[in-house]
Amino acid sequence: MPAIQIPTQKWSGKVREVTLGATAADGGTRAKTVTVGGATTLPFLHFDGETPHAPVVAIEIQDRYPEDWSPILLEVWGDAAKDPASWAKAAEEKGADLIYLKFALNDDLSGDYARKIVRQVLDATGLPLIVFGPGQVEQDNDILVSVAEEGEGERLVLGVCEEKNYRTIVAAALAHGHLVDARTAMDVNLGKQLNILISDMGLPLDRIVMDPTTGALGYGMEYGYSVMERLRLAALQGDGMTQLPMLVTPGEETWRAKEARTDEGVPESWGDWTERAINWEVLTTSTLLESGADIVVLRHPESLKRVKGMINALMSH
Repeated sequence: MPAIQIPTQKWSGKVREVTLGATAADGGTRAKTVTVGGATTLPFLHFDGETPHAPVVAIEIQDRYPEDWSPILLEVWGDAAKDPASWAKAAEEKGADLIYLKFALNDDLSGDYARKIVRQVLDATGLPLIVFGPGQVEQDNDILVSVAEEGEGERLVLGVCEEKNYRTIVAAALAHGHLVDARTAMDVNLGKQLNILISDMGLPLDRIVMDPTTGALGYGMEYGYSVMERLRLAALQGDGMTQLPMLVTPGEETWRAKEARTDEGVPESWGDWTERAINWEVLTTSTLLESGADIVVLRHPESLKRVKGMINALMSH
């Protein structure tokens, strides 16, 4: 019998490579850098093209003890969650590729405070750092400018850049050598438009990460998957303004879904709360990886372990 010919799809486009973090040789202090992107095919279809860099996993830490988090998460991180530097170090020891530092909205949130926390985290870990504000325009602009100054040369990812506030954050990234996270609602055209606006300010495309947002499993993730898939298809077809790696935060989305958040008043058939919550995070994340995510941000260390195992298995075939 003749050999079976596997049909292949060759694309004209390529996802742009983006490097997070800077070592001493690059003017920073990170122990290593992390590069994402570069694919010339859809996720894990190695017979169609090249996937030079595996997707990576960040662990979310917060600037102060997150009392509103699930007790499952607070128990597994223990005392480390009471101090962002200790938390970052613990996340690195658990195998995280990146640290994602999220500032909570508080009355005492200021540029000086953010500068102090970022310095503590940078000193505690050698991993590249993603820094997000609380998601309020005024506070984000205030603290991220200070964060950019404190992290000069470290190639941080600053977020979030949205259409209503991107100018201040992009200017800070330009001045201090950082990257930005470009976040839009789940929409291909909005994502492309924001990338154009940021690029028009002079920030190179290899310093922009797309953030198309997502829902958790059962909460609109299917729509987010479709948008991410369309963005990746456009990139492979040669659309330069969609050829950027994608970051999503399935950890945050998953742990506010009722299936992960509570064990009260739910059917017995839902099973063990901890295992259910971890499964919700892992299944959401694995699906988004198949849709083109390059950076996923998780919360539970067991989810980190399982997702990295999946990535390693898919990259080895």
